Amino acid sequence: MACEITVNFLQTARRDIKMVSMGSSDWAKDLWYKVKPCGRLVRPVAPTRIPGRYLSHQEGLPKLPVPSLQQTCERYLAILEPIVDEEELSHTKELLTEFQKAGGVGERLQKGLERRARKTENWLSDWWLTTAYLDYRMPVVVHSSPGVVLPRLEFSDRQGQMRFAAKLIAGVLDFKTMIDNETLPVEYLGGKQLCMNQYYQVLSSCRVPGLKRDSVVNHAHRSRPPTHITVVHNFQFFVLDVYNSDGTPLTVDQLYMQLEKVWSSSLQTNKEPIGILTSNQRNSWGKAYNNLIKDKTNKDSVRAIQKSIFTVCLDAPMPCVSDELYRSRAAVQMLHGGGSRWNSGNRWFDKTLQFIIGEDGSCGLMYEHAPAEGPPIVSLIDHVVEYTKKSEMVRTPMVPLPMPQKLRFNITPEIKKDIEKAKQNMNIMVHDLDVKVIVFSHFGKNVPKTHKMSPDAFIQMGLQLAYYRMYQRCCATYESASLRMFKLGRTDTIRSCSIDSANFVKAMDDPAKQKIEKVTLLEKAVKAHRAYTDMAIHGQAIDRHLLGLKLQAIEDLTSMPEIFMDTSYAVANHYNLSTSQVPAKTDCVMCFGPVAPDGYGVCYNPMAEHINFAVSAFNSCNETNAAHMAQRLEEALLDMRMLLESTPKAKL
Repeated sequence: MACEITVNFLQTARRDIKMVSMGSSDWAKDLWYKVKPCGRLVRPVAPTRIPGRYLSHQEGLPKLPVPSLQQTCERYLAILEPIVDEEELSHTKELLTEFQKAGGVGERLQKGLERRARKTENWLSDWWLTTAYLDYRMPVVVHSSPGVVLPRLEFSDRQGQMRFAAKLIAGVLDFKTMIDNETLPVEYLGGKQLCMNQYYQVLSSCRVPGLKRDSVVNHAHRSRPPTHITVVHNFQFFVLDVYNSDGTPLTVDQLYMQLEKVWSSSLQTNKEPIGILTSNQRNSWGKAYNNLIKDKTNKDSVRAIQKSIFTVCLDAPMPCVSDELYRSRAAVQMLHGGGSRWNSGNRWFDKTLQFIIGEDGSCGLMYEHAPAEGPPIVSLIDHVVEYTKKSEMVRTPMVPLPMPQKLRFNITPEIKKDIEKAKQNMNIMVHDLDVKVIVFSHFGKNVPKTHKMSPDAFIQMGLQLAYYRMYQRCCATYESASLRMFKLGRTDTIRSCSIDSANFVKAMDDPAKQKIEKVTLLEKAVKAHRAYTDMAIHGQAIDRHLLGLKLQAIEDLTSMPEIFMDTSYAVANHYNLSTSQVPAKTDCVMCFGPVAPDGYGVCYNPMAEHINFAVSAFNSCNETNAAHMAQRLEEALLDMRMLLESTPKAKL
């Protein structure tokens, strides 16, 4: 039974590994993050360190609540109604009645969870990190780590690549100054301060493989924090110190000169792409890792990568494609590098932050999900993109800089065999992943707002309609909600498929239904989504609570309650639609793989007058097709707008 329980755990938890975890919805009147004071992130930052500022802010945050058992059970039944049949729903009702009996197993687990909440800073955060990430044994590539595609850059040669890379590095270091000085503006949502902890986890951190469970190391808070980044070019890794001896960061010109040295020292592609080992299944990588670091040279090189502030991947150009296909091609480059013959060996996938700059002007990043969700990543991206647009006025000191250190690896026959196996597995993943990126140019946030509808809820109803039209059924849908109103908060689930959304999508193409009725059903579905969103961000959603009850049962060494072994629970956690909104100032799009073999991963960035979508599916599933889903989504959104604009009620 333990094996079955673990599988169910991962089904429950795994969905969020794909999530960009921005919290998706545009609550608080679409102002996702309100910054107080109103100065923007790109303003000059005073170098003064304010001792304890971060700590005092964190101490003032409330703890994550434990919802009531009755409330969660009632809401659980409501989310099951549109996705399971009547017979199964009836059986689940009986199980829940038994589970909630006074003095029964549910009450006992609930009290255990409440005790845990009183004794810990956050009853969920440690459990979530372990269950959703560190215990997860699938490769982080495709199955966990998101990628971000930035707007295509103008350069198409190595000088342009080096120049932009230098500016990007300087921009990240500028952001790091705010983290180090604890001068990042505190973010707000609905007038409430948000937890800023994740900003302090993304730099100088790295995932470390284990034989059965991984770990995360963070060197930022050591007595002597790292002062170097790693740069990888032609599958070769270099340590590049990015600070002068007086502690000031290198200028853009200095960084450019150092990157030129890296380039010139790695003209030929390394025959053994050591980095591709990090793309393997985690148990396999854990075993290979232990073998790799037996050699002192290898161990020192691996440690240098793990300790680095972040990694910059200077990629070879990808195969040329049409402008229409460019974004989709760039998305897979950010997600996996294109395979062993292209840039997949030009990575260290365990590194929390990897910025990717191609010689052909492609640019973006990928991040390892365990230390943080999307908010700090997107804030960093927005800051860096603005920084790269500024002209450089800093005079470069005429000081000779040391040669960047090339990291050496001794490749034994056994390690070579591990590399070959990793190449094969990577190429299988590359061929299986289908990604379609589209720019929906017909409208953006402006149209739903005109009709007094939440843009995020409107888009989510578009996804529900698109899926229903393709498959003639509703499915369990995941949208990520932020719990950062609470200390050390991570995420919970917005259940986008509801009774109200099902009523709308079934009515939309029914000729017997009047337009006015369809509009009413759409409005009701949008309001229901907003209500669930509000509930989720205030710690009252069902999914993390149910997971907590399940984990409490494991910790108490009690038998697993039947509600978690029920078919309904498996259906509820099989996300055919795994979605996330990632609102950014930058005209970018984030992308991630599906969480179910027969599912879709859908990420979107709603801008004022257009929406960037990234849709992913697996080629190995005959029932799914990313391009078809993207097309149906586009049609659904246009039909919904037409419905609103052609119905008299909408014009009142």
